[in-house]
Amino acid sequence: MTSSKLAHSYSDSLKHFPVTRLRGGTLASLEDTLVVEEPPETRLGSERFTITMRTPGHDFELTRGLLLTEGIIRDEQDIGQIRCCDVGEAADTEIANIVTVQLRTPAPANRLWQRTLMAGTSCGLCGKAAIEAVGMGCQPLPDGAVASVTREVLLQLPHTLRQRQTLFQQTGGLHAVGLFDPDGTCRCVFEDIGRHNATDKAIGFGVQQGWLPWSDDASPLILLVSGRASFEITQKALMARIPIVCSVSAASSLAVELAAANGMTLIGFLRDTGMTVYAGAERVKVD
Repeated sequence: MTSSKLAHSYSDSLKHFPVTRLRGGTLASLEDTLVVEEPPETRLGSERFTITMRTPGHDFELTRGLLLTEGIIRDEQDIGQIRCCDVGEAADTEIANIVTVQLRTPAPANRLWQRTLMAGTSCGLCGKAAIEAVGMGCQPLPDGAVASVTREVLLQLPHTLRQRQTLFQQTGGLHAVGLFDPDGTCRCVFEDIGRHNATDKAIGFGVQQGWLPWSDDASPLILLVSGRASFEITQKALMARIPIVCSVSAASSLAVELAAANGMTLIGFLRDTGMTVYAGAERVKVD
C-alpha cells in the first residue's frame, strides 16, 4: 500500500534567483531559474537507510528504484507501504524530505548494502558500508542473439529524450533517463540533478507499474541516460533486468566489463548518425 500523499511535485524542483548575466559585452541584472538540490532521508521502518542529494519530485519512484537496485526488494510485492513522515515525527518543513518504507518481509540481514554516508548527486556509490556491496549478485541476462532493435530506432531516442526534458529546458542543470520499447515508444522520462537518481526514478516507476524487473526476453527494454554510462548506471539496469543501456556520452571500463559479463548491450556516444557499441552488438540490427 502506498500513501496517496506525494512527497513532492515538480513545482518544488525549481527556484528563482537574481543573477548578473554577461552577453555580447553587456551586463544585465535578471532573474534566473535554477534546479533545486535537497537531501531526502529514506527509512526502512524506523531505521535510516540513506540520504541522497536529489532534485525534488517523484520521491516514491526514487525510493522504489533505489530499493530494487540496491537489492532490498525484488518487485512491488515486497513493499507494504511507502509514505511521507507523519505530522509530529518531524517539523513541517521536513515532512516531505523523509520517506518511510515498510517492507512485507525484513530487509536482508547482510549489512553490506547499508549506506553510511550521505550520497552525493554525482556518485551514488559513495558511502557504501563495504566495497563488496558494489558487486551484488546478479544473474546474467538471457542470450540476445537475435537482433531486435534497429539502428534507426536507437538514433532517434536522444531526440525523443531531449524533447521531454522540460526542466532541463528551463535550467540547463539536470540529467534525464528514459525507458523505451524496441520500436522507440517512450514509456517514461525522469529528470534529476544526479544521473543515478534519474535512473532510480525511471526504474522505480517501472516497479510501481509492474513491468520491472523486466522479463520479456523477446522484446528488450532500452534505458537511455543523458550523460555517461558509468558502472552504477549499468548495474542498476542489470538489477532491473533491462537488456539495453545507451548513453549520449562515453562508457567507463567497469561498465563495459559488467555489461559483457552479464549479457547486456551497452551503447555510448549515441548521437546524430552514429554510436559506439561496447558490448552485446548482436541485439542491434544494422542494414
